[in-house]
Amino acid sequence: MGLHMRDDRQMKALTGLSHAQCDHLLPVFSEISRATQPHTYEAGVASGTRRRHPGGGAKGKLPTMAEQLPCVLDSYTTYPTVDVLGTPFAMARSKAHENLQKFSPILYDTLVHLELMPSRELTTPEELKAAWQGGDRLLIDATERAYHRSQDAAKQREHDSEKKTAYIEEHGHVAAAQVYCLSWSYLSWSPSRLPQVATRVST
Repeated sequence: MGLHMRDDRQMKALTGLSHAQCDHLLPVFSEISRATQPHTYEAGVASGTRRRHPGGGAKGKLPTMAEQLPCVLDSYTTYPTVDVLGTPFAMARSKAHENLQKFSPILYDTLVHLELMPSRELTTPEELKAAWQGGDRLLIDATERAYHRSQDAAKQREHDSEKKTAYIEEHGHVAAAQVYCLSWSYLSWSPSRLPQVATRVST
């Protein structure tokens, strides 16, 4: 079981990286993972959820770093459900979700350490302009996913975009009515549909 990559094409399709690029990440990913294990163990002991010593108990479905890294990369490249993510590794959906939550921060720290993580926090127009590096067009990405329609009329209106027939929830989205133009001379704060996301656009 597991992800068996026949060639670079399949590797890129599932993880977004070639074998060489994945091999470049693996040593740093492994080092950061080992560095976090003592803190994870101590936190588990302190909370009462951990009793075994490190290394004790049954071995997981992802025993090596070389399996853990492609698994988490696959999740962020193909966006499978936890059922699909766990199937190649014979993992239950709950364990696939648990491993994703466990390895995602390690992958993030790996990309930050290697200076491969794009900047996500721009506080001034000058920082935004520097990040563009001479670009003349801004693309705002959005992720949509289907959701179960509520029977409550008020909740239905909260999700109604008045332009789609399917019931789709939008995440990280800046509504078209909020974006009129982008100007270096004047930028103001515009509310986002996600509380944790703030987007600077002109009004």
